[in-house]
Amino acid sequence: MFLKGLLVLLSMVAIGFALKTLGGGFDSDWIDHEIRGQGLAGEALFVAVCALAAAVGLPRQMVAFLGGYAFGLVGGTLLALLAVVLGCAFAFAYARLVGRSFIARRFGLRIARVDSFLADNPFSMTLLIRLLPAGSNLVTNLVAGVTSVGALPFIAGSALGYIPQTLVFALAGSGVDVDPELRISLSIALFVVSGLLGLYLYRRFRQGRSIDETPDHALDGDD
Repeated sequence: MFLKGLLVLLSMVAIGFALKTLGGGFDSDWIDHEIRGQGLAGEALFVAVCALAAAVGLPRQMVAFLGGYAFGLVGGTLLALLAVVLGCAFAFAYARLVGRSFIARRFGLRIARVDSFLADNPFSMTLLIRLLPAGSNLVTNLVAGVTSVGALPFIAGSALGYIPQTLVFALAGSGVDVDPELRISLSIALFVVSGLLGLYLYRRFRQGRSIDETPDHALDGDD
């Protein structure tokens, strides 16, 4: 799990530099023409598009990376965080209000396990899941939507748990243009620290639950 998350970070950095060097994506694409330097309109467009993309499966790490590239570390972190929290809320609401019966039929047994994992303290357990260095954001949102977990503690726990990786990937994205060696090295170091912290807190406070019961692990395979 930890290695997978680190590989995601390194691959995004490599893709960012490749696109910049080749003159595609970052130089001539959506971010440079529609987002950067467009003021409030660009920020609003970034949040709206990335929120919808995150709701249907764009990795939150990619949203943060793009935010860092477009707006720098501080602005990118804040706007990417807003986008992924909105995406989380959209996916959760969809599962609860529209797709609940389908998802429940498809993953009934595993949803019961996830419900048990989150039920006692949904805010804290959601926070722990989000602090882990890897996992499916979309699956977690959808599965939580069909459990008995309340929307407020789930979304609030998600928002708080998103902060470390959002900061790390926004820092990496901001390094494509400014101080790349320093910022990317620091982002890798912070990723390692935040990942280890997430694993430590999970093992300390999981209350006997297995990591295999977290939403993305519980849905692996077929019923």
